This record gives sequence, C-alpha cells and structure tokens, in this order.
Amino acid sequence: MLTIKQRELLNFLQDYEHEHQASPSFDEMRQAIGLASKSGIHRLISGLEERGFIRRLANRARAIEIIRNENTALETNQKTDTNIIHAPFQTSSQIELPMLGRIAAGTPIEAISDPSSFLSIPSSMIESGEHYALEIVGDSMIDAGIHDGDTVIIRKTEQALNGDIVVALVDGHEATLKKFKRESGRVALEAANPQYETRYFTNNQVRIQGKLSGLIRKYR
Repeated sequence: MLTIKQRELLNFLQDYEHEHQASPSFDEMRQAIGLASKSGIHRLISGLEERGFIRRLANRARAIEIIRNENTALETNQKTDTNIIHAPFQTSSQIELPMLGRIAAGTPIEAISDPSSFLSIPSSMIESGEHYALEIVGDSMIDAGIHDGDTVIIRKTEQALNGDIVVALVDGHEATLKKFKRESGRVALEAANPQYETRYFTNNQVRIQGKLSGLIRKYR
C-alpha cells in the first residue's frame, strides 16, 4: 500500500514517461506534487523503490524505470479523504508514517494538516491500525514524559477512555494533546503540568482524532 504522496509521485512518473519518453528531474517531481525540498522526493523515490514499483538505473542521470502499477482494486478501496497510512503495510523492519505537522501540549494551535514529510520507524513500535506522527510544541504534558520537541506516534481512533492521552480537535479547527476525561455534560482536557489549568468543553466541541501510541525523542 502506498502513501498519498507516493501514489501522486508514481502517477506523475507514469504520465511524464508516457509524454516525454524520459524521466523527470527532481525539481520537476518536487513541483508536480507540491513539496518544498528535494529531500522529500528522495524519500518518496526510495519508498517506491523499496516497494518494487520503480527501479533507479545505475550510472544514468534522471533514469527511473517503472516496474509495476498499484493494484487498481486497492486504489478503488483506498480511502482518499485521509492522510493516514494503514500499518504495518510492508514486510521489512521499518514502516513509514506521515508527519502531520506540529501539535500543542499547551494552548491549542491550528489543526493538524496534510503530511509534508514522512517518518521511518521500527514496525515494532506500533500495533495494527492507522497511525500518524506529530511534533510536540509546549510543556503542558511534561509530567507524563512528553517534552517540547518530542515526536508522538498517534493511533487513529474516535473513541477514548478517561485517562487516555489523546489528540483532541476543539471547535473543528484547533488541535491539542491532553489527558481526556468525560464528565457529566462536558469534556475535560487535562494537562500533565500544574502550571496549566484543566480546560472544559461541551461534548460537541471536542472530537477525538487519536490516542497516544508511542514517543520518539531526539537527544541533542
């Protein structure tokens, strides 16, 4: 199964090859699928090659051979309104998750967006289901071991139990990472830092986007 950006790139490669009888440049690929840097194209190309869709020809510039197309039936059944990848989706020890931007562990920030990059992690870090990654901004969950700059792995779900650490979408446009607690007639989003107050919302103001599944920390 391909990610959304991998599928876009594969389709562009096929169309370009059909029209020009040659492979596009990395700049042309980057512009075609709306990425900001060539490094993102390198990752997508590597992913397509690992999955057996393309082959890069050695010692030849701009030489990419398309080996096979994605199965049409899988494309028909694939949800097109999601940025989440079904995992695990490959047999190697690494899987690729979409990075959906940054999320506040503090005051809610703008809602998560389309993936601008992808994160390779050991497949043992997650269970079955749909997952994505987010970078933490803020320190309101520090007592739960979640620090500013950490990357959290989120399992997509719309259900949560009291005490779960969740991605909560507030009023349809702001996302935050907090402990979830349902009370009579309202929802509490609790920080794990005494400097932050618990925030309360009506039930219809909060929609669960996923639950914490794992965490990655970079030591500087």
